[in-house]
Amino acid sequence: MVATVIGFGAQAPAKVLELLSKSVSGEKVADIKSVRSQNIASALLEAPYRTFSAGNTGSSSDLIVYCLPTSVSEYLGFGSEANTVRSAILSSSATVAIFDTKANEFAGGSIDDVLSALSDNVEMKENLVSAAIQALSSLDGLASSQLAGSKKQSDTVIVVGAGGREHALAVALALSPLVGKVICCPGNGGTAVEGGKISNAEGVHGKQDNKTVIELTKRVNAQMVVVGPEQPLVDGIVDTMQVECPSVRVFGPSKAAAELEASKAFTKDFLQEHGIPTAKYRNFTSAEEAIKYVESLDENDRQVVKASGLAAGKGVLIPTTKAETIAAVKEIMSDKSFGAAGDTCVIESFMTGPEASCLAFCDGKTAVLMPAAQDHKRALDNDEGLNTGGMGAYAPAPVVTPSMQREIEAMCIKTVEKMAERGTPYVGCLYAGIMCTPEGPSMLEYNCRFGDPETQVVLPLLETDLYEVFIACCDGTLGSVDIRFKENTCAATVVCAASGYPETYPNGMEITGIQEANAIDGVKVYHAGTKLDENSVTRCSGGRVLAITGTGPTFADALGGSYKAIEGLDFVGSNKESLMHYRTDIAKGVFNKKLRIGVLGSTRGTALIPLIEACASGELHAEIVAVVSNKKDALILEKGIALGVTVSTKFISSKGLTRAQYDAECTAALVDAGAEFVVLVGYMRILSKQFCDFWVERCINVHPSLLPKHARGMDLAVHQAAIDAEDSESGCTIHQVTEEVDGGPIIIQKSVKIVNGETAESLKAKVQPLEGPAFVEALQKFCGKKVISYADAGVSIDAGNQLVEVIKPACKSTIRPGCDADLGGFGGLFDLAAAGFDSKDTVLIGATDGVGTKLRIAQATKKHDFVGIDLVAMCVNDLIVAGGEPLFFLDYYATGSLAIEEAAAVVRGIAEGCRQSGCGLIGGETAEMPSMYAPGDYDLAGFSVGAVHRDRILPSGVGPGDILLGLSSSGIHSNGFSLVRKLIANEGLTFDSPCPWDSSCETVADSLLTPTKIYVKACLPLLKNQLLTAMSHITGGGLLENLPRSLPKGIVAEITGHPPLPPVFKWMQQASGLDDHELLRTFNNGIGMVLVVKADKVAETKDLLKLAGEVVYDLGVLVSGEGEQVVMKQVLQ
Repeated sequence: MVATVIGFGAQAPAKVLELLSKSVSGEKVADIKSVRSQNIASALLEAPYRTFSAGNTGSSSDLIVYCLPTSVSEYLGFGSEANTVRSAILSSSATVAIFDTKANEFAGGSIDDVLSALSDNVEMKENLVSAAIQALSSLDGLASSQLAGSKKQSDTVIVVGAGGREHALAVALALSPLVGKVICCPGNGGTAVEGGKISNAEGVHGKQDNKTVIELTKRVNAQMVVVGPEQPLVDGIVDTMQVECPSVRVFGPSKAAAELEASKAFTKDFLQEHGIPTAKYRNFTSAEEAIKYVESLDENDRQVVKASGLAAGKGVLIPTTKAETIAAVKEIMSDKSFGAAGDTCVIESFMTGPEASCLAFCDGKTAVLMPAAQDHKRALDNDEGLNTGGMGAYAPAPVVTPSMQREIEAMCIKTVEKMAERGTPYVGCLYAGIMCTPEGPSMLEYNCRFGDPETQVVLPLLETDLYEVFIACCDGTLGSVDIRFKENTCAATVVCAASGYPETYPNGMEITGIQEANAIDGVKVYHAGTKLDENSVTRCSGGRVLAITGTGPTFADALGGSYKAIEGLDFVGSNKESLMHYRTDIAKGVFNKKLRIGVLGSTRGTALIPLIEACASGELHAEIVAVVSNKKDALILEKGIALGVTVSTKFISSKGLTRAQYDAECTAALVDAGAEFVVLVGYMRILSKQFCDFWVERCINVHPSLLPKHARGMDLAVHQAAIDAEDSESGCTIHQVTEEVDGGPIIIQKSVKIVNGETAESLKAKVQPLEGPAFVEALQKFCGKKVISYADAGVSIDAGNQLVEVIKPACKSTIRPGCDADLGGFGGLFDLAAAGFDSKDTVLIGATDGVGTKLRIAQATKKHDFVGIDLVAMCVNDLIVAGGEPLFFLDYYATGSLAIEEAAAVVRGIAEGCRQSGCGLIGGETAEMPSMYAPGDYDLAGFSVGAVHRDRILPSGVGPGDILLGLSSSGIHSNGFSLVRKLIANEGLTFDSPCPWDSSCETVADSLLTPTKIYVKACLPLLKNQLLTAMSHITGGGLLENLPRSLPKGIVAEITGHPPLPPVFKWMQQASGLDDHELLRTFNNGIGMVLVVKADKVAETKDLLKLAGEVVYDLGVLVSGEGEQVVMKQVLQ
């Protein structure tokens, strides 16, 4: 039997855990799976429940435990969950238990009643069903009253501010069905065009002062004001609003409460007074006293110097020497670099460790912590350059473990409680800047508002209605709202700044690509420094301009979306130059994080020492986060304690517990410490199946023999067994842990020789020193230090998969009878019958070609949109010469490093070529080969297959008197470009030079990249009406080499009506000095296709061609003769 727990979010109510635990221990339920209930599984592991939850079963449910939503928004937003409950009720397929978090009770019964219903107590089942129906009906009624009819709630909310943070707040608030309008005061270019419920305030003229906000509040009859930036809070906007608009809720702290940000000196005193961890510090109002204090410190006692007041996020200086520290004090206090903010100076001890940004919702009584984020302050990659307001962020931050999250939340709750006690209740968002030190989390500072760009990654993770959360904060009822964040979802934002930021930077650049970026799945572009000009063009108006946020199941997915969007964005200067800057290494640390190891041990833990040393030296890219023992006096616990307070070291008693219960409690301790991998070091317990399943492929053990020999033995008995078996060698084996004792996959073995006279003790003395190094070597295979992936070799599997997804719509657009143009299989299928061909009378035609060195021009100018058309044209134009109809096409794209947007542009061109020729793009191959191609290089090949009726294959019936008709080319097409590029260089031109032969083209490249003309749709009617006897595609070799390929022996083509050379070919002839003969052997010279027509069919042929929009030339006639098969009877003009 299976229990399904639905909709509990981050909550794990004790009564629900008790029910589930008793269901498992009473053997009423064998497994538990969680749906949108991310903390149930981990909470069940802890005492007193000690219950494993595999959570991956696909079986139908026998028990459904449904968390009754606390808001209409959640109820409707996850209506499928309620429908699951309704279906179970209607089908009587499962026992349904509704849990009301407000009442902290099951609706319609107790825990025992639910267990009784599970035992087929019909009366109890009916009671639970009746209560469930009543609970859902009540929510239906509440939804109806709030969202429909005369009492429909449609509130107006004002968001104060003009940055990316405010744009993110506006977007999140607009999702609430209870909100009718979100008005941004003053807003920015993004909120101006966001649309829907969001708009910028009219008539505020860019202001956001208290007077402006109050006047706007009254004018629009707002129900709530949300304050974004810190300055209005410090200026007392909340206090003023309470007097001027007492019925309006204001999300944000009072002026007195905002002192937490306005004065760092106040905050440090507050933290110290209430025992909240923070660095050792001193406050100074005299520069002389501050300098005297610095001089008294030890030379190695590094300090941080802060301006106490508001300094736009720039008032923190981090010197490295005593002299620099004194200079920092002078800069703040004497030079007044930060104005009055430096009247008081805070000098505090320098702390080490990663930083985390922790935002909390506060209602004046308590606090609820959001997922931790980490931001990037430095302007340049690798955390170099000047400090900024933030160049990117990501959440949830892996550095904050579950136990650390609880510690930080407790610090925030204590802050809110103590602020209330002093008569300054804190309402709003409390931003705790945390340093994750070796001694645990320590408070750096508080900010009294949402962070920027942290808001842009935290709010997209919020599942609960933000407006309802804000109402609860303002009303002091935060405890009644179930605040939830999305499971298995990551967010990352990359800030796009103006070039030169944070120093002098330009403004007014046009921003291009925003609409396309927003169209990418999982991506949202938040505006910060933008404005609309008089023509509604979005332009830069600040240093940090945009924040591009991606979301996805992993950080790779989230960042992939962000950076893909950035590829299409630009800030275009007056000279068309790009003036956009962004970091390329956001969240880099996530992908290079250390493997978190938990250790279970029962003995001295000797083998742990090499592992500790390898972690400390960097030989092993890992860290030990927990040491747990079943023996109270085990010396391995001392080794854990010696590693410091950040390592969770615990003795857990097994007294009175089953094997699975004990293993569950140990697992809870490991998970709480953030362990991702478990190492058994002298662990003298057999592990339960549940433990092995939970840690499958993430737990290793050492055995003192060369497994599979002497499995299941222990200590000296194993060594004696090896001696008794007369083994020539023994050693140790590191293996994965499975339910079968010593039977898991072997990872590594180390061996020693067994010599004459060996004893168990002497063999142990030789084997035991191998165990620690063997652990290190084995772990290197898991922590990534020495594993070389396909990506390390320069090949990105993820990029290849992403490319397929990007190009699928383009390929799908080429659907035709006979194929569905779908990608992803091993081969593309084509149904001849569906395309109208009788297989026994049908001949298939194949053609293959490339684009040649024309690609060099596309690569040099980064204009890849048309070469795909060239590829298709070169194949299908060859194919129709045999009289056939193109059916399908396949491509081959080879590159040194896959650039998704570049490759996608090529494939979109291929799809366009397929549409023009009426063939389906049914597949292709993308080959990423770093050692074969230089960066930025790629090559193309195309393969086309067509069909022709057996008796309509061309050439057929060609003879003297047949007329030659020429169809115009679109330019050079795709041949002769090695010569073309050489001529361009010899003439001192570049591809970006103005085009000397065509004033309608802006550059040389624009002309040369004109795609090859596709003749399929113009010629198919001629083939179907059997008007042609032959065709010739004029490619490499020109007219003189290609036309003979379609002529029988004894037939000569006399060219009498070649049209004048188009300007591009005249220029090529002048630049090269080629005579007519060589020119005709090199280029198409304005004729891309030659048709051979019987004289009596010429008029009909011309009529059909002109109907298709073709320019037709009377090129010449066929005569009998020998020798050269193409004779020019004219001079090229």
